[in-house]
Amino acid sequence: MRFSMFISLLRPIGPVIIGISLGFTLSLLSVNWVEESCFLNGKASEEIRLSQDGNSKGARRPNSISTVKDMDAEEDFEPRIVPYKPVQQSKPNTLFRAKYISTELGIRERLFVGILTSKSTINTLGVAVNRTISHHLNTVVFFTGMRNRKVPHGMFVVTHGDERLIWNMFQTIKYILEHYIHEYDWFYLAQDDTYTEADRIKQLVAHLSMDRELYMGSPEEFIGGEMERRYCYGGFGYILSRTLLLRLKPFLENCRNDILSASPDEWLGRCIIDYADTNCVDEHEGLQYYHYEMGKNSDPSKEDNMQFKNALTVHPVSDPEQMYRLHKHFTEIELQRTYDEIEKLQRYFISFHLMDPQAEIKNVSEVAYDGNRSSQWPIGINPPFEPKSRFEVLRWDYFTEEQVYSCIDGFPKCELRGIDRLDVADVIEIAMGELNKKYKPVLHLKKQQLINGYRRFDPTRGMEYTLDLQLEVVNQKGRGRSITKRVHLVRPLSRIEIIPMPYVTEATRVHIILPLNLKDRDYVNHFLEVFAANSFETSENTILTFLFIYDPFEAQQVNQNDIFASVKTQINAYERKYPTVKIPWISVKTETPSQIKFMDIISKKHPVDTLFFITNVNTNVNSEFLNRCRMNSINNWQVFFPIHFQDYNPDIAFHNQEPPPAVDLVKDAGHFDRSLFEEACFYNTDYMATRTRMASDVQENEEILETLDIYDMFVRYSILHVFRAVEPALHQKYRYQACNPRLSEDIYHRCVQSNLDGLGARSQLAMLLFEQEQGNST
Repeated sequence: MRFSMFISLLRPIGPVIIGISLGFTLSLLSVNWVEESCFLNGKASEEIRLSQDGNSKGARRPNSISTVKDMDAEEDFEPRIVPYKPVQQSKPNTLFRAKYISTELGIRERLFVGILTSKSTINTLGVAVNRTISHHLNTVVFFTGMRNRKVPHGMFVVTHGDERLIWNMFQTIKYILEHYIHEYDWFYLAQDDTYTEADRIKQLVAHLSMDRELYMGSPEEFIGGEMERRYCYGGFGYILSRTLLLRLKPFLENCRNDILSASPDEWLGRCIIDYADTNCVDEHEGLQYYHYEMGKNSDPSKEDNMQFKNALTVHPVSDPEQMYRLHKHFTEIELQRTYDEIEKLQRYFISFHLMDPQAEIKNVSEVAYDGNRSSQWPIGINPPFEPKSRFEVLRWDYFTEEQVYSCIDGFPKCELRGIDRLDVADVIEIAMGELNKKYKPVLHLKKQQLINGYRRFDPTRGMEYTLDLQLEVVNQKGRGRSITKRVHLVRPLSRIEIIPMPYVTEATRVHIILPLNLKDRDYVNHFLEVFAANSFETSENTILTFLFIYDPFEAQQVNQNDIFASVKTQINAYERKYPTVKIPWISVKTETPSQIKFMDIISKKHPVDTLFFITNVNTNVNSEFLNRCRMNSINNWQVFFPIHFQDYNPDIAFHNQEPPPAVDLVKDAGHFDRSLFEEACFYNTDYMATRTRMASDVQENEEILETLDIYDMFVRYSILHVFRAVEPALHQKYRYQACNPRLSEDIYHRCVQSNLDGLGARSQLAMLLFEQEQGNST
């Protein structure tokens, strides 16, 4: 009863008590989570700071209460300037550029040839193979197990140190993968008792796609193996692609350990089939691997089999004599094919050159990459001039049959007469003739009048005309009507002529001849510095030869006082600095220095196919010019006389200024010296032939050797093209030249004129005269 009364009393205030208790409980829990333990070893720990700087305050929790002490600390905060430290730039790595673009682009050679030989046959069949194919191929390597102490001359032999056939084949493939796999696209392997027609093998691989996994040769069945699997028989040789060998490379050791075979060819075939899944084939992409099996004691000259004539390889070859007979026979076959092709081309070109040059160009352009679309109109004429600015636009002059609207005296209109009238009449006549030739016999055209006429002179092609003609057109039935037709015509500056040019290459060695006299000694040091940087350090294919010129008195004292001793010392110093470089010199004694006399001596000391470049001690020779010397000098066809760029006198060109270290090719800094003919590029054969033609004149008058220079000699006595052109890569510093009055009058006056032209530009000389007159007047 009492309990029920107590419950009835608590029921109204029960929710209040429960709420108060719950509130206290939650507040206690909140205090425990917010106020973390701050004591460690009896000391208050530091607050966690979010900034890395020790002086800056840490970020306060959002629900924490800041104290007065914290507020004071924040008020005492002072900003600090962090000094800027620039990033230290590391020294850039030197970029290595390959000497040849083929190396940089990863372009490989086409064919590697490996010949499998032995100790007993390397001096017989091995030598015969080397003599028959080595001069046709870039790389031929002979692989053998053991060898004699003396290796045959001119053969590159790799010895594996073991006579086991399978081991030798494994070592051969391994050696190729280690040394040649990145240099060649195709690998041809054959035995030394196999005759190989080298040019046909090269022609075959030249038409094969290098990215194919190809195993090509004479397919043979495995003994007791699967019928569809084939390996290439080594007697007839076989071709392996680089892609195939790269795929085989990781499994080569597995092949050596796991595959058992009696012959090396079968072992290699099983390895390729098992790990590269490639069978031997004798035909690929329409190309056939022809081979022929030679009978015992067979005579190649009596073989009339077409398979034999087309064979790439012949096997077996019993002895070296038979190898040489095979080579002779196949050489005769290829020679006859070459003669037949030449005869066919000659017949074609005889009929071809009977054509008009324009028709000839049109025929050739049809087989070009983009056909006739690449040819300009008119055919064989240079394309129109393209102005680079509005100031270079060519002006069209308007005319009619009676008047022209651009007059010399400035009048807007004047009568068309004289040569201009004849020119317009001729152009209209030609236009009507061409129109009737085009539309006959369907239509016949008659001129009624010239409505509009325009003409302009294009310096790159000639006089251009545009005519608007009113014509009467009559058809075959006699019906006619009047039409207007616009035609375009060009009167070219010259006739079209096709000149065949022989093939030249930039690989030719240039023999540079540098004549020196007493006054040239002080300039040799600068010449050698420039030449060493442009030639010695870049391994340019050149040979520099000094020609020391002594007069009779200087020649007598050469043992006591050699005027060129310092120059010879410099030459020795450069030869020590560049061990692969040799700088020869030639000494001559003469009273009258003559180019022809000097070249007579030099010509006898060099082979007939030598390319000479005669230069001057003031000339800066570089690779760019040397390549143009090679390209513009054509044996039995053309000699080249470049026109160098000559600096003006720096005291005049840069009056009251500091001359720049390097002078640009601008009109105020120098000029192309057309008065001198000292530099020349020509072949020794051309010099000797021209010198022979002037022999009769020399017998009558020996002084002609002193009155003529090499340029005059080629112009007068040679049948060659004498090519003379400005050469911006050939640069000469200013130097006053001492002209020798003993030479011919023409050569002497050219030297004097060169000195006068080299003083400065006309405007610079005029300014000096103006300043001098002003100074005199004051």
